Amino acid sequence: MTLLTTPAIHPSATPPVVEDLLRARDRLPAGHPDRAELRDRAVEAMLPLAHRLARRYAGRGEHLDDLTQVAALALVRAVDAFDATRLVPFVGYAVPSIVGALKRHFRDSVWDLRVPRGAQQLGADLRVATGHLEQLRGRTPTRVELAAHLRVDAGTLADAVSASWAFRLGSLNAPRSAAEDTELLDRVGFLDARLDRVDDRLSNGVLGRLVAALPPKSRQILVRRFTDEMTQERIAAELGMSQMHVSRLLRRAIEQLRAGMAVEPARA
Repeated sequence: MTLLTTPAIHPSATPPVVEDLLRARDRLPAGHPDRAELRDRAVEAMLPLAHRLARRYAGRGEHLDDLTQVAALALVRAVDAFDATRLVPFVGYAVPSIVGALKRHFRDSVWDLRVPRGAQQLGADLRVATGHLEQLRGRTPTRVELAAHLRVDAGTLADAVSASWAFRLGSLNAPRSAAEDTELLDRVGFLDARLDRVDDRLSNGVLGRLVAALPPKSRQILVRRFTDEMTQERIAAELGMSQMHVSRLLRRAIEQLRAGMAVEPARA
């Protein structure tokens, strides 16, 4: 799409006034062929601004080309949505729209693992606060000092630190160190020998017998919840009882099944 590339504008050329272009566009009737040309000229005139905003977010783990694309698309949407009759500067409308799109891109598309928005923002604030306090105190700040500076409790700060590791997750097939050939996967868990017994226990009808021993209403709720994938609210409406009662019966049934399955190995 040609609109998303930097336009070839001569350095000495004076860019058109975007507001004038958009006002001229809005004065034309819908479907007029000149509307599209005026829109394109407005986008081209403002693309350097979009590219500058994208470069502000470079070096944070995302390719500049991708950020430029996000900013350019946000600019196109801003041009389409701008109301030229309000007589306000287009830049004041477009900049927050483009910056917001870039922030949403980092929040929703860049992180390898989705974490809450508050934790993401606090992680960004944490990096800034760490640099500020290091310069101020001449040493690395402690967790207590950072929490006090950011006005959060220690638990919230710890969550933000943990969330920062989710931005780029390491490969489980990466070597543990430069001197070792073993992979990180070798340190994660182990093969549980009891897994081989699951199919045998299920095929022998253990779970079926346990379910059959439940009260009829509990069996009905289990089927509705886990086979029909109905919500507790829908189950309650269908069976004519409160959602709290459905939740209580479901929890009790699951506890009975777990207890019964735990007893089975001892009988084997």
